[in-house]
Amino acid sequence: MSDEDRAFVESLVIARSDGVLAINKPSGLPTQTRGNRGRNLDHLLWAFARSNGKRPRLVHRLDTGTSGVILAATTQPAAADLSQQFEVRSVTKTYLALVAWDGRDVSSGTIKSPLEIIPGRPPKARISDSGKIAKTQWRVLEAKTEAALLEVRPQTGRLHQIRAHLASIGLPIYGDPLYGGQEVARLMLHAASLEVRIDSTRKIYTAPLHADWEKAAGAVGFG
Repeated sequence: MSDEDRAFVESLVIARSDGVLAINKPSGLPTQTRGNRGRNLDHLLWAFARSNGKRPRLVHRLDTGTSGVILAATTQPAAADLSQQFEVRSVTKTYLALVAWDGRDVSSGTIKSPLEIIPGRPPKARISDSGKIAKTQWRVLEAKTEAALLEVRPQTGRLHQIRAHLASIGLPIYGDPLYGGQEVARLMLHAASLEVRIDSTRKIYTAPLHADWEKAAGAVGFG
């Protein structure tokens, strides 16, 4: 690994304790890639490998365009515990999304439309009665003429769930042309926080917004 890559991934660390490594992933960096080719977060975790050759293990994923907090386990017990928490959906996930806004009176809601995946490159989620159960809660934090900042809490973890669900109710995310969003410099979806159980207590990992978010938000009048 180059010194540049090592310094880069170390600059993304939010916290490192209790068997957990929390990273603030930037938009555009893949979590993983097919065959581990190219630059991706999973490969960059070799920067934290121990002398015995073991390195942190990712316990969940974020879409390439999505920024924000992502967790890796630095011990086997932590990996098993965190993976189980994600599997049983006891993790509280909070996202920020900048969406197209139409001035509707409703300022919050819950989307319960089932989702199925259409294979392809990239794959795409769509609403379908034959899909898997999916649930997303959202509320407006701030609204302007053509854009609104939402707090979004997915209760399930389907592929592209937030993106597909918001688009289905007429609130496509900026920077997400795959689901009808106006194109800007990046996907305007950020994993702002994750709350998990560490031993017997709940712990929240938070990720500040990256500079490219502020720049892209300003481009649509949301600076």
